[in-house]
Amino acid sequence: MRILMPMAFGLLSLMAAGASSATEIDCTSPTTQTDMTLCERARQDDADKALNVQYKKTRAAMVAIDSDQDGDMKGAEKALVTAQRAWITYRDAQCEAAGFQARGGTMEPMLVAGCIANVTDARTKELKALEDALSN
Repeated sequence: MRILMPMAFGLLSLMAAGASSATEIDCTSPTTQTDMTLCERARQDDADKALNVQYKKTRAAMVAIDSDQDGDMKGAEKALVTAQRAWITYRDAQCEAAGFQARGGTMEPMLVAGCIANVTDARTKELKALEDALSN
């Protein structure tokens, strides 16, 4: 019986989430915790897409820099890739830490998704600034 209760709760949660996503959520004023979490996850997805677009542009700019350099002066693209991998590790750890404000609660996934969206937006701006600096 103890095993069935968590499984039943999980199934009900999934059904509620499915019903919520079946209707359009107004993310300008979400009313339930599920809606708030879904809106933050949507914001996280949008931020991730924007980051990927900008990363490709910045990486292309770094490749162009490398193509104009001789032997030991190359390495711009490699430096960017290394930095991006380190940034992903930082982002994930930072946002996991932010989730501890509501550890184990229904707000935790919302806090983590919101953090990821905010940190990703900031990184996108950094990559854009780098691309712009290389273009000038």
